[in-house]
Amino acid sequence: MPNEKELLEDELLFEHHRITVDPKQSALRIDKYLLEKLPNSTRSRIQHGVKSGFIKVNDNAIKSNYKVRPNDEISISLPEPPREDEIIAEDIPLTIVYEDDDVLVVNKQAGMVVHPAHANWTGTLVNALVYHFEQLPTSQNGFGRPGLVHRIDKDTSGLLVIAKTELAMTSLAKQFFDHSVERTYHALVWRSLKEKSGTITGHVGRSLKDRRVMSVFPEGEYGKHAVTHYKLLKDLYYVNLVECKLETGRTHQIRAHFKHLGHPLFNDATYGGDKVLAGTLFTKYKQFVHNAFELMPRQALHAKTLGFKHPSSGEWMQFDSELPQDFKDVLEKWEKYGEQNS
Repeated sequence: MPNEKELLEDELLFEHHRITVDPKQSALRIDKYLLEKLPNSTRSRIQHGVKSGFIKVNDNAIKSNYKVRPNDEISISLPEPPREDEIIAEDIPLTIVYEDDDVLVVNKQAGMVVHPAHANWTGTLVNALVYHFEQLPTSQNGFGRPGLVHRIDKDTSGLLVIAKTELAMTSLAKQFFDHSVERTYHALVWRSLKEKSGTITGHVGRSLKDRRVMSVFPEGEYGKHAVTHYKLLKDLYYVNLVECKLETGRTHQIRAHFKHLGHPLFNDATYGGDKVLAGTLFTKYKQFVHNAFELMPRQALHAKTLGFKHPSSGEWMQFDSELPQDFKDVLEKWEKYGEQNS
């Protein structure tokens, strides 16, 4: 059994999966039950995990002969990362905007991670995809990411296209590589922009001080070339609603670019937008802003439109999505503030 010190050292443990047993499940030994849920695992590996304390039920250690019961919560944590092709199919609802034999367009909710990774092995879009669709293709280096040709951040909402065939995967991947896919985002940023439209250019790469965030660097020094075109949609006193058109698609590109420009996204905790960055010093105003943060407890970013050539027909496909309710609520709040103070 691992000792208490070992269990507290997070770097030694990786939560692979968290499974809720079906309410109608009959009594079944846990190793047999998990063999059905984890097709890439072996019975001996599961039994070893139970004996070592890496597999728990309802956060309690169990014996190898434990029989699962309805609604049990099973957590599987092992001292090494899971293989990337170990994906549990999960019955997670999807908002499907469009579907045919080749492609699927979904509107992802904020809070959903796109693909399994450390600390998020379950509950992702990919877990939902493998439940709802069979034999989705993967790119050459895309183990664990069936159907994916691009992604958006966990707390960003909006449109994603999924490849359902090898042909679609190849075609869409090339379109993203060629920057011929059209993507626009709506973002709420702090402070009034000096220019009503413009282009932000600068290499985006991991911060040299904190690898959890991305920074903007001079061209050619570090990171990858990144270009974001923007235009002002609404000036709402101390925040601006902008439309962003991606020419490239780097990790956190819009968030890092606007931080670099001096206009962090509203309530973006990672890039400093979760503080009162503009406005008055009055307590009433500060309370207003914090109320707005509570309405939208995430960065104000939504992948609004998506356009690409259909992999089979070559027809241009264009999709638009409504802003989610939390985004609408925050905009309405700022609009009312502007009306009251104009």
